Amino acid sequence: MLRSFLLGAIAGSRSMTPLAAVSDAAHKRTLPANHGGPRLLANPLVAALTKALAAGELAGDKMETAPDRVVAPGMAARIITGAIAGASVAPRNQRKLAALLGVAGAVGAAYVTFDLRVRAMRRWGQKPTGLVEDALVLGATHLTMKGATLPPAPPPRSA
Repeated sequence: MLRSFLLGAIAGSRSMTPLAAVSDAAHKRTLPANHGGPRLLANPLVAALTKALAAGELAGDKMETAPDRVVAPGMAARIITGAIAGASVAPRNQRKLAALLGVAGAVGAAYVTFDLRVRAMRRWGQKPTGLVEDALVLGATHLTMKGATLPPAPPPRSA
């Protein structure tokens, strides 16, 4: 359940990154069999789309016109992706609680990371602080998913 909260917290900073990570794991069939994520996440098109959206979000965050993450549309995206990502790494029978933990992590982290980013931007600017935040988000996502996934299945042996 800690992973569910952590993926939600990551969504608080970059809404699409945790969804892309769980979709990629579902597509590669490395999520445990009893995971609570929707089957749609395993679709190759969904996995590719979520990765593209995550990459676009990482790039768009550095633009001067990027909206604050705590505005209504941004918060809605964080709540939705935090819930889905949180449920996806939990056992199916715990997905409701996991989704709630994902939402709690997303909402709390959105406000905390927004405040930290605004303070950092005053000193170092938008692009450098965004790049540092990206690195932290990608590293945290990797570490969180590393413990939530199974090793890839070995290739079939030929006789």
